[in-house]
Amino acid sequence: MRVMVFVKATTDSEEGVMPPAELLVEMGKYNEELVNAGIMLAGDGLKPSSQGKRVAFDGPGRTVIDGPFAETRELVAGYWMWDVKDMAEAVEWVKRCPNPMMGPSEIEIRPVYEMADFNEIMTPEAEAVHDRVRDKLEGK
Repeated sequence: MRVMVFVKATTDSEEGVMPPAELLVEMGKYNEELVNAGIMLAGDGLKPSSQGKRVAFDGPGRTVIDGPFAETRELVAGYWMWDVKDMAEAVEWVKRCPNPMMGPSEIEIRPVYEMADFNEIMTPEAEAVHDRVRDKLEGK
């Protein structure tokens, strides 16, 4: 099962405070463990929301909203994409993670939808277009 693991933002991360070198080493070693275990598919840290934008949708309308965004606790400061056997394994890996922030922090784990989750509503046309996209991503 694939899961998206979100490192939640903090006041420090939103202010662009860089972590100490020791934390970079700890996180690098942890990422290396994830890769060696065949768990980590992707991952990166994100710059503060002040450098981001949101696009709001309302029917055909689109509105661009400049950061920073309110509610720091609801923002994401980094992410991983993992391939684990189940949610329990993901939780165990998160519990082994060094604290990714300099103070109190949270990590959220969310399962990713797989194409099989859409079997009841999948049409041949939808399946074909998703297969083409997957093949292109995989370099076929």
